[in-house]
Amino acid sequence: MRSSRPRLRAGLAWAATLPLVAGALALGVQTAGADTGPAGRDTLHGTKPLWATQKADRGSTPDANRVTARVYLAGRDSAGLARLAQEVSDPSSASYGRYLSARQAAARFGPTADQVARVTAWLKSAGLKVTGTHQHYLTVTGDTAAVEKAFSTQLHNYAKGGHTYRAPVATPSVPDSLDGAVLTVTGLDNAPHKASHDDTLPPPDAVFRNAGPFSTYFGSKTDKSLPSAYGSKASYAIKGYTGTQLRAAYGAKDFTGKGVTVAITDAYASPTIAQDAATYAKRNGDKKYGRGQLSQVLPADYNSTEECGASGWYGEETLDVEAVHAVAPDADIVYVGGASCFDDDLLDSLGKVVDGRLADIVSNSWGDLESNETPASAAAYDQVFQTGAVEGIGFYFSSGDDGDNVVSTGTKQVDMPANSAWVTAVGGTSLAVGKKNTYQWETGWGTYKANLSADGRSWTDFPGAYTSGAGGGTSVTVPQPFYQRSVVPGSLAKANGTTPMRTIPDIAAVADPNTGFLVGQTQTLPDGTQGYDQYRIGGTSLAAPVIAGVQALAQQARHGLPIGFANPGIYQRYGTSAYHDVTDHPLGAGRQLAVVRNDFANSTDSADGILTSLRSLGKDSSLSAVAGYDDVTGVGTPAAGYVNSYRHR
Repeated sequence: MRSSRPRLRAGLAWAATLPLVAGALALGVQTAGADTGPAGRDTLHGTKPLWATQKADRGSTPDANRVTARVYLAGRDSAGLARLAQEVSDPSSASYGRYLSARQAAARFGPTADQVARVTAWLKSAGLKVTGTHQHYLTVTGDTAAVEKAFSTQLHNYAKGGHTYRAPVATPSVPDSLDGAVLTVTGLDNAPHKASHDDTLPPPDAVFRNAGPFSTYFGSKTDKSLPSAYGSKASYAIKGYTGTQLRAAYGAKDFTGKGVTVAITDAYASPTIAQDAATYAKRNGDKKYGRGQLSQVLPADYNSTEECGASGWYGEETLDVEAVHAVAPDADIVYVGGASCFDDDLLDSLGKVVDGRLADIVSNSWGDLESNETPASAAAYDQVFQTGAVEGIGFYFSSGDDGDNVVSTGTKQVDMPANSAWVTAVGGTSLAVGKKNTYQWETGWGTYKANLSADGRSWTDFPGAYTSGAGGGTSVTVPQPFYQRSVVPGSLAKANGTTPMRTIPDIAAVADPNTGFLVGQTQTLPDGTQGYDQYRIGGTSLAAPVIAGVQALAQQARHGLPIGFANPGIYQRYGTSAYHDVTDHPLGAGRQLAVVRNDFANSTDSADGILTSLRSLGKDSSLSAVAGYDDVTGVGTPAAGYVNSYRHR
């Protein structure tokens, strides 16, 4: 698959126009060795990429080509792991909340020393070199001929998206004498392969600033001289919501997340995160960080910094940390950075959280297209998520910032890992918080942009073109999980055929950069120096840590008992006062909403002029926020009753 290339969620969907770059049982269990392959061998489920078709075949990969792969170990009982993960997560189960410790999980489900030894011996006998042994996988290298021998499949080159990549011709298999010890193998395909080497992290990106005027709360400032839209004058976009406003909107009350730990995974690490977070809290009325409240777990080395745009990830970490703290000011935060933005390195970060039981809640604002995911990598991710579930750890992934992805890819599809049945996919909204921090309404996040005409008398090509919106839709690879039955409409679950499939998102929070969050970060100023500055930002990169913060409040309300994998409980509350049921027309049918926004032409100051535009709300590609469950906001956003609903459960 991408053996690595989750996209940073929309440059976090900046408040300016930037490219969106860098998401068996009813839960789709992957079981090693369940199918018999060639005589004496067990097939590894679904390791052949969907794009490796006969039509795209460009011939054999040369025998001497070098291949690096990861052989993931299934452990003692992969099917049992999935069953227990469901049982401890389902409020209707007698085993609900009876989690294992990390040590207990490893002892019950992890690979044995004998399994590791047998898999290692087999790999070496096939002519492969084992270059690394990890608790969950073995890293191997060898030439094409050795790999083909080991996994009983040829490797061919295939055309994909204007490039040529390597992939197996048939589904790989392993000797049945290994007794199902191998879960899957990643790296047989190389779409794309990126060279890895030690790099020094680059300095922060160039400064970005918002141009005013601003509303201090939604609708507080309007320029009557600007053209009308939808029969009235649109107010200016807010300067950026703060923790006080978000906590009020989502029912925080007196809960602060005390006693709960939230982990954040992203690639790389901002070198100024501690001072930026402290400065932001001081300036914006958030509680001061306590000693050790914010910590980091970082890799020894980084790689692929240019390919991944390392400095762009600094803002992602900053947003995630500051948003979690703003919503849950007493929660501990541990940032677990990946060595790159590639699958292998991000999987390692997630694995660190699970193996060390570092947190109760994990916020993840990254992902890629489902079409770029291989079943092999999906199996590796799901093993981590299932292990986390049995330990009482919940994973939250942003659903994406390109709506149905048709505009950006030409194909209607969802993002991964948000498509996994074992994570909570977080969609996005446009949020109106009024005077005295009063929740007014939300729409699904989806934006049309129309620029002010040269004479200032109209909005050009009103309502304008689609720019961005919350990701959502129906998976083509993941079956519908049990918790979505009877909630997700058949028209969505069966959007791709007759079989009900996983539909995302599950829940939502503010994401629209036009009604976004104020963030503070050290950036590179025009004169080349570095300094702290603040700007408005959005994207489902914001929604994910906001929901993670709300979940920290809910866990505190539960007297500190971990919520774990949250989806069964989230859907159990569907249709209750726990949620705002978000629609694209909260003020009534036919009533449209918009804001006016000013942007510096050079993203920094007024030297090159100011660009004025109208941003229409609730216009998410082909997706719509409607009454009930929808594929923009899921079951809705947390209302005043949400956190309280966890009090005595």
